[in-house]
Amino acid sequence: MTSVTLVIRRLQPDDRAWLEPALREHTAGPSIVSRGRLHNGLALPGLVAVHDGAVAGVALYDLGAEGCEVVFLAALLDDVGAGSALLGAVGELARTAGRRRAWLVTTNDNTNAIRFYQRQGWDLVAVHHDAVDDSRKLKPSIPRTGHDGIPVRHELEFELRLLPNR
Repeated sequence: MTSVTLVIRRLQPDDRAWLEPALREHTAGPSIVSRGRLHNGLALPGLVAVHDGAVAGVALYDLGAEGCEVVFLAALLDDVGAGSALLGAVGELARTAGRRRAWLVTTNDNTNAIRFYQRQGWDLVAVHHDAVDDSRKLKPSIPRTGHDGIPVRHELEFELRLLPNR
């Protein structure tokens, strides 16, 4: 059996050429809304997973004073572990920067992501009921119906604790 080698590197300015179409495909971007905040996905720092010279995934993040939000995470190649590697790398980046937690938001219809985050050791810490209605005020293109015909209504917040509370 051959092992899969991923290289994680920082997002570079020339990555924007493939990043914008990826954001449009996965988020109707490049704007991304989470917890009432509109992010420009093309302006965020990020990490890229590369497998055999091909982009396998990307994570965009916002390193704040209290924590690090994973604003966007996408595996662009299947079955190479890009999502897991990127989520771990952002967590380590936040830990190294002295942040107490990494966190992210997904919507209630994204059942694959909900399962994935829990398998990665992230805890569901909040369900923000009907928060997507407020998000649509910032980004009207957010669909009303999502994966598997599920109405898109709630934001689910996941967290990875990095440092003990002092």
